[in-house]
Amino acid sequence: MILLRRLLGDVLRRQRQRQGRTLREVSSSARVSLGYLSEVERGQKEASSELLSAICDALEVRMSQVMREVSDELSLAELAESAASTTEKVPAPMRPVLNPVSVTSVTGVPEERVTIKPPKEAVDVVAA
Repeated sequence: MILLRRLLGDVLRRQRQRQGRTLREVSSSARVSLGYLSEVERGQKEASSELLSAICDALEVRMSQVMREVSDELSLAELAESAASTTEKVPAPMRPVLNPVSVTSVTGVPEERVTIKPPKEAVDVVAA
């Protein structure tokens, strides 16, 4: 289950860390206890809109920017959760076994081996 308070806490922590600021500095500026701010950043407490506004002001970042980041992360988390549940229910398509081919990097040192095998039957490819 995706928890909004955890995503919000992660975004707030990243904003603070990008600025190289401590919890103490931000909590003092936002006029919120250090412990409570820490719990908000760890997703253990729900931040009210007033508290979120004070934290955003202390970080000198727009609340809309914070919420946009949270929204983006929520979308990614939902997609990942959906993909995980779909993967469990629907078996993955069979992929052909490929013959070994050496791949060489720009420096001339082989980095990995890739196996390529031609398909046993012809396949029509249609461009969309």
